[in-house]
Amino acid sequence: SSSGQQRVLTGLCVCRMVRERLKMEAAAEVRITLRVQTLTSVKMATNADIFATLSIGRFSRLQIGIDAKHVRLPSSATQDEVSDNTDDGRVHGLIVQLPLDSTHPIDSERITNAVSPEKDVDGWVCINAGKLSRGDLNDCFIPCTPNGCMTLIRQTGVSVAGKHAVVIGRSKIVGAPMHDLLLWNHATVTTCHSKTPDLPEQVGRADVLVVGAGRAEMVRGEWLKEGAVVIDCGINHVADETKASGKRVVGDVHYASANQRAGFITPVPGGVGPMTVAMLMERRETSVKASKQPPENLQTVSK
Repeated sequence: SSSGQQRVLTGLCVCRMVRERLKMEAAAEVRITLRVQTLTSVKMATNADIFATLSIGRFSRLQIGIDAKHVRLPSSATQDEVSDNTDDGRVHGLIVQLPLDSTHPIDSERITNAVSPEKDVDGWVCINAGKLSRGDLNDCFIPCTPNGCMTLIRQTGVSVAGKHAVVIGRSKIVGAPMHDLLLWNHATVTTCHSKTPDLPEQVGRADVLVVGAGRAEMVRGEWLKEGAVVIDCGINHVADETKASGKRVVGDVHYASANQRAGFITPVPGGVGPMTVAMLMERRETSVKASKQPPENLQTVSK
């Protein structure tokens, strides 16, 4: 076992460093320009308000130059009403928080793509996704979770170039962009999903494994190649009578067995999660630079 040299990759330290740097930059910017930036997210009222209360509130408290504004739309909002909220000249960036739980039929893809690519800080608009898939990494917004995963992988000192990387999951926000990022960083990439018949065999070939499948502890430690870099994007709630809430948060990787074989591994919580927040905070700079006219803020619309 490589457990002696196995190292835990936590995103908390990186998140703190990003925050402190942005705090200094924001203070300088406010002295010079006296302009406030806002980050806003689009989300539906029947949804749990987790993103808005945690992330949006956090941006304001951190004093990093992001004025976080949360736009909530009623679940009775129509597609046109939601679309109208994605076009705001006063903001630098806009996040559409999915799913959009409306009493009316809503085409989430159409709503997402109504956001200006220059303000698409989540990297979900098809123009940004297309640029990423073609390798135009310097000319697009990259989704925050995969971007955070790549930052954590770089922290290991392991170069992905020429390595075999396996991604489990093909979602638009994690799996698919993660595949693209690894590919254009010169890894040989295999994407696995619900129709993959020999998952343990595929996982066993991975020098780098990124899991975003949404299934609690599905990847077992014995599947892993000795010394692999394991990045767990999963957030699942499982029953635990010892907790006050009656449940605990686990990832998609069975941590206790995986950390016996992995060279590096992210915990859940505290691994990828803080990195996603850090990457979103860094978008303040990029989206301000990308804006052709200096708007007043970055915005989140939610329904």
